[in-house]
Amino acid sequence: HVQLVESGGASVETGGSLRLSCAASGYTYNRNCMAWFRQAPGKEREGVARIATGSGNTYYDDSVKGRFTISQDKAKSAVYLQMNNLQPEDTAMYYCAAGLWAGSTCIPTYWGQGTQVTVS
Repeated sequence: HVQLVESGGASVETGGSLRLSCAASGYTYNRNCMAWFRQAPGKEREGVARIATGSGNTYYDDSVKGRFTISQDKAKSAVYLQMNNLQPEDTAMYYCAAGLWAGSTCIPTYWGQGTQVTVS
């Protein structure tokens, strides 16, 4: 069983920065990617960024390219999301996910509980 615990969410002003962290624990044999998703009130959950844990290849949604950076620390089984130049439309609950890589996408197998980001 894999457990994912996010942290780092907060309320920030427009143009500010945040760094989200996700710590993974448990047996991870069936996952080779990690990703960040977000869900705003009244909207569907959407993928934001993903990383293939073996190669380190990263992919981003167009809405965050150039502003967000996903990274990993394999020794700590952790993944991070550096978010710069935050905008009100980035306001959402952010979820960490671990899963299986398919093409250029990460299919979630496990989810964290989420961390709230509010930009105003």
